[in-house]
Amino acid sequence: MDPDVSVNSTVITTDLHPCYEMIDSSYKLTATPSITCVMLYGFLMLLSVVTVCGNLLVVISVIYFKQLHTPTNTLILSLAVADMLVGILVFPLSMAFSLSSCTYNESLFCKFRDSFDISFSTCSILHLCCISVDRYYAVCQPLTYRSKISHHVVAIMITASWGVAVLIGIGVVIPRLKSEQCFENCFIDVLMANTIGPVLSFYLPVVIMLCIYLKIFLVAQRQTRSIQSMKSGATASKMERKATKTLAIVLGVFLFCWSPFFLCITFLPFISNSVPIPVIETLNWLTLSNSMLNPFIYAFFYTWFRSAIKMIASGKILRGNFANFRLH
Repeated sequence: MDPDVSVNSTVITTDLHPCYEMIDSSYKLTATPSITCVMLYGFLMLLSVVTVCGNLLVVISVIYFKQLHTPTNTLILSLAVADMLVGILVFPLSMAFSLSSCTYNESLFCKFRDSFDISFSTCSILHLCCISVDRYYAVCQPLTYRSKISHHVVAIMITASWGVAVLIGIGVVIPRLKSEQCFENCFIDVLMANTIGPVLSFYLPVVIMLCIYLKIFLVAQRQTRSIQSMKSGATASKMERKATKTLAIVLGVFLFCWSPFFLCITFLPFISNSVPIPVIETLNWLTLSNSMLNPFIYAFFYTWFRSAIKMIASGKILRGNFANFRLH
């Protein structure tokens, strides 16, 4: 979106972001922030605190309680670390160097912000993909689950997730570090940012997750039908609704948070009228909010995690050794 330039005015526009203004072709934070700006940043700060605290509770739970030292929970632990880093680094950097300001004045800090954003967000997505693989073997191949998903296999999954995420984060940003500026869209920039990056970071993991969860759902339905012959139809129907609801929450929240942003940046080069930057920035914050929701979906959903969190929040673990306590 091109700002309307006034010839003799110092402040060109403040329409791009409620907390920024153009001053002599430089995009800076407003000296006197508006009520909208204060409310916006207050909300984003709250989002950051909830993201860090929620994921920190998951990290402490899995590390402290020996009952939770399983391959599945190790994946959840690594996911919580990635999401916690989003709250610690990406949230503050995105507030200090917004997408709006970086579009008009792309400093080194903006590139760092983009690299952290892409790396940690991609890492979070890849972990969700790994968790879906873990759930597939647990539900569809329970007899071979322990041999297929061992601590060694999980360690490889985690290493691969972090490694690929870091490479994608660096790969998308490196082309923009060159000193010369492109007056038109550079082909390599567009290729990395709008094609290769989204495919590796989002579309491929989503296709894998959809296929895996569809398979899990079909297996759950088959198990429900077999149970239906032994139990009442009402009980079987209740089990089927519960399985459907769980999968709908897992996939629905993920797709709700991530799909709009990636669809937007993928088709951006083919749109004649440019998408307003505030729209893209809002979609970007929506993707980051998934890191806040993950603890509730993948951890707080389980009763033993809720028990662990109650003990941690009450300070009970500080008054004795409860590492071997049986959570239920």
